[in-house]
Amino acid sequence: MPIDLSELLDPAHTALVTQECQGGVIGEHAALPQLAEAARVRMIPNAARLAAAARSIGVPVIHCVAARREDGKGSNHNARLFLGMLKTAVALRPGTPAVEVIPEIGTEPGDVVLTRLHGLGPMGGTDLDPVLRNLGVRTVLGIGVSVNVGMLDFAFDAVNAGYQFVMPRDAVAGVPEDYAEAVLDNTLALVATLPTTDEVLAAWGVSGS
Repeated sequence: MPIDLSELLDPAHTALVTQECQGGVIGEHAALPQLAEAARVRMIPNAARLAAAARSIGVPVIHCVAARREDGKGSNHNARLFLGMLKTAVALRPGTPAVEVIPEIGTEPGDVVLTRLHGLGPMGGTDLDPVLRNLGVRTVLGIGVSVNVGMLDFAFDAVNAGYQFVMPRDAVAGVPEDYAEAVLDNTLALVATLPTTDEVLAAWGVSGS
């Protein structure tokens, strides 16, 4: 049965959630420069369009950012990814530009910003699930990075929690690009709906500009 994207993304039960769209991850001085470079091509411009459109029609916008205390308390040390981040010159310290949402997307007074100290994605053991439920959300529109790890984890957690998960394939990024596309086509397509940004905007009746 064809998916009715307008019904699936009805503003009455949808939230836009950004994952690690922050200065220290995909900003000008990012800890992961290859990922940041890939994100600048399509993901960041499309994420900015989606955030602006969501705000204009009353869809809640929630930003999930990752941080790490100076002493590392509460953060993971049990994977190569976490240990590798310790070797970068960019520290994701709370209260610094590294954990602020990039200016292209920005934050507005009505947005919600959630900061986590642990984990691979924005939902496991965080405030995101109860916040979504308190907002009456049934469909999560997830954007951000990375397709390699964070967005994959996000999609699985959201589906396991009972949400419909929509991931605009041109508003996410991963490296290398061909690998990210393969993950979208062969893994995420099994659990999520993967429209383009233009298709989401059309479903919302919002101009594509």
